[in-house]
Amino acid sequence: MILPGLLYFIIFKYIPMGGLIIAFQDYQPFLGILGSPWAGFKHFIRLFTEPTFFMLLTNTLFLFALNLFIFFPIPIILALMLNEVRVKMFKSTVQTVIYIPHFMSWVIIVSISYVFLTVDGGVINELIAKAGGEKINFLTDGAWTRGIYILQIIWKEMGWSTIIYLAAVTAVDPQLYEAAKMDGANRLRQIWHVTLPAIRPVIIILLILKIGQTLDLGFEHVYLLLNSLNREAVEIFDTYVYTAGLKNGQLSYSTAVGLFKGLVGLVLVIGANKLAKKFGEDGLY
Repeated sequence: MILPGLLYFIIFKYIPMGGLIIAFQDYQPFLGILGSPWAGFKHFIRLFTEPTFFMLLTNTLFLFALNLFIFFPIPIILALMLNEVRVKMFKSTVQTVIYIPHFMSWVIIVSISYVFLTVDGGVINELIAKAGGEKINFLTDGAWTRGIYILQIIWKEMGWSTIIYLAAVTAVDPQLYEAAKMDGANRLRQIWHVTLPAIRPVIIILLILKIGQTLDLGFEHVYLLLNSLNREAVEIFDTYVYTAGLKNGQLSYSTAVGLFKGLVGLVLVIGANKLAKKFGEDGLY
């Protein structure tokens, strides 16, 4: 049963890691990996001394903070709320409705947002104008774009992310709720003292994995939101790698940027796992 997943990781994750060596070369495609000259840490030095480095780091960390502090708790809260619903038909309908956006591509999600938010005929801006207000450049103003970014993630992924938490909640022993009820605990107290402690290991594991994605926010979503006017606010390492590597042909430099991202993620996962174990949690390993 694990063979397909194992082959996927070997072929698409581990074998390509051999190409990371070009981060230490001045790679030329016609010379190949073995024939390209060695450059040492030249590309890493360039990355850390580029004027854009701190802009990329700030934007990436800010968007990650939005993911961690705004998006991450929402599926937990939603799962707890759904668990309290006793009408199965209503519960199933709500779950279906909030799951659907997950199966839409980011192109569709961003396109729908564009229809609502664009200055030229956007539904929201037309309503603002009819109310006597001034139209807002949601898609070109960096501050608004960051807000749109996290709202799109919430809309698309909050339902799908509840699946793991709902599975963890259903595994809680019903006798614990009975004991809490006999002790006089109401539904809110039962959630706080029974449900949350029971699913805490799952929350910790997913939190550790989330922390590992600090510099790896994904390319497609941000790239679709990116334009020349909001670049200073939403350009991140993922889109920068695409621009430097594929558009400008700086393959060694973009590989160095990607390797830096991966190493930071690895260090953060190991650190978060050790911190979780220090506080008595199971962690990832």
